[in-house]
Amino acid sequence: MSSPTVATPRSIANVSQVTALINTLSKLPRKANLLWYLVLGGLFLDAYSNAALGAGLAPMTKELGLSAGQVGLLTATAPAVAILFNPAGGWLAARIGRVKPLIAAKAIAGLGAVLTATGGSFEAVWAGRALVGVAYGIDFAVAMALLAEYTPAKLRGRLNLWQSVWYVATTVNLALTLLFYQAGVSVEIWRWSVGSAGVFALALLVLQIAFLAESPSWLASKGRLAEAARSLRRIYGFDVEPGTASGADAAAEERKIGFRHAGVLFRKPYLQRTFLSTAISLTQAMQYFAIGWYLPVISLAIFGNEFETATLGSMVFNVAGIVGGALSAWFGRKIGLRVSSAVGYAFAFAILLVMGLGFGKLPIAIGFLLPFLFIFFHSAGPGANGKSIAALSYRSDVRTLGTGVTGMLGSFGSVIGLYVFPQIKEAIGLGPTIALLAAVPALGLVSCLVVRWDPTRSGVDPDDEEISLPGRTA
Repeated sequence: MSSPTVATPRSIANVSQVTALINTLSKLPRKANLLWYLVLGGLFLDAYSNAALGAGLAPMTKELGLSAGQVGLLTATAPAVAILFNPAGGWLAARIGRVKPLIAAKAIAGLGAVLTATGGSFEAVWAGRALVGVAYGIDFAVAMALLAEYTPAKLRGRLNLWQSVWYVATTVNLALTLLFYQAGVSVEIWRWSVGSAGVFALALLVLQIAFLAESPSWLASKGRLAEAARSLRRIYGFDVEPGTASGADAAAEERKIGFRHAGVLFRKPYLQRTFLSTAISLTQAMQYFAIGWYLPVISLAIFGNEFETATLGSMVFNVAGIVGGALSAWFGRKIGLRVSSAVGYAFAFAILLVMGLGFGKLPIAIGFLLPFLFIFFHSAGPGANGKSIAALSYRSDVRTLGTGVTGMLGSFGSVIGLYVFPQIKEAIGLGPTIALLAAVPALGLVSCLVVRWDPTRSGVDPDDEEISLPGRTA
C-alpha cells in the first residue's frame, strides 16, 4: 500500500522565481488585498494633503495677507521639495526596503500638517508645506513600486486606481471643508482643512506599522531568501521555502543600488520607458495642477463668489475624476496604458482650447461641462498612467530608483503648474491662460505617438531581463 502524497513546499532562489510565483495568481487573497489598499491609503493622504491647501487658499490668503508671489511659492513648495525627495525616497527604498520609508513618510506628513495648521506667518506655513513635500516625494516613489511588486501580472491595470483615490481624497477634503464652513469656522477654515490631514496621517502611521509586510521581490533581490519566503507566506499564503542562490544570483543580490546606477534608466532597454513615463508624468502634472488643482478658483469664476456654491461645484468636478480614475484601470487593460494616455491627451487638448477661447462667453451649462469632461479624460488617461508605467517598467532592484527619478522629473510639471501658470494668469487672465495650456496635452499626445512602449502589451517581465550595472557602490 502506497503512502499518502505530501505536497512539497516550493523553493525560491531568486527574484524571478518570486515574481513568477506571484504571477500565478488571478486574484489577490484577502490579506494581500488589504495590504494593497493600505499602501494605496498613503496616496490618499498625499492627495488629501495637497487638496487641503487648495480648498482653503482664499481664506488663508486673506488671513495672512499673502501676495500673489507668496501664494504661488506656497502652493508650489510641496511638489518642488518632492523633486528632491522622489529620488531620495527611491534610493532609500532600494537600500533599506519599501516599508520603512513609507512609515517615515506618514510621520513627516503628520508633522507637516500640524506645523501648517498652527502657522501664524508665511514662513511657518511654508515650512509645514515643505515637510508635506518631503512625505509626498518619498511616499509616491515607494508606494507605486510596492503596489507593483504586490500585484500579479494579470491585475497590474489596477495600479491606475491610485488616480481615482486621488479624487476621492480631494472630494473628502472639500466635503469636510464645507462642513467646517457651515459650523461657522469662517476665515480660519484653512487651518481645519490642513489640520485634518494630520489625523489621517496618524491613523495610517499606526495601521502601516501594525500590518504592512515587506516586498518579497525586494527581499529576494537582496539575497534574503528566508525573509522573502516568510513574506510570501504572510501576504499570499504560499507554502514556500528558501532555496540556494546561484553564484551569479548571489553576486547580483549583494550589489547595492545607488544614485550612480541612475544612468541605467537612460540606456537600453530602459531609455524609451523612462522617456515615456517621464513625459506623461510631466505633462499630466502640468495640466492637472494648473487646472484641476484650481477648480475652486474656476468654480468661483463660473458660479459666483459664494464659497459654498464654488466648493460644491468643485466636488462635482471631482466626481468626474473618481469615475475616470476607476475606469482608467479598465481602459488600460482593454487598449493599453500608452493608447489610453494618447486618447486622454487628445480630448484634453480640444477641451482646454474651447474652454480657454470661450471663457466668460459660454453658457453656464457648457462652462460647467467642459471642466467636468477635462477632469474625466485626464483621470481616465494620462493622469494615472505615467506613474503606473514607471512602476511596471523596471526590474525589482532598480524599480524604486526608476519611479523616484521619473517622479522627480515629473514633479517639475507640478511646480510649473502651481507656480508659473498663476503668474501667467495674473498677467493675461484665466481664459487665455487655459487656452495656452492646451499646448501641454498636445506635447503629451506627441510623446505617446512617438514612443511605442507599453508594459501591459510588451509580454516582458522586467525581472527576467538582463541589464548591465556598474560595480558595487561605496
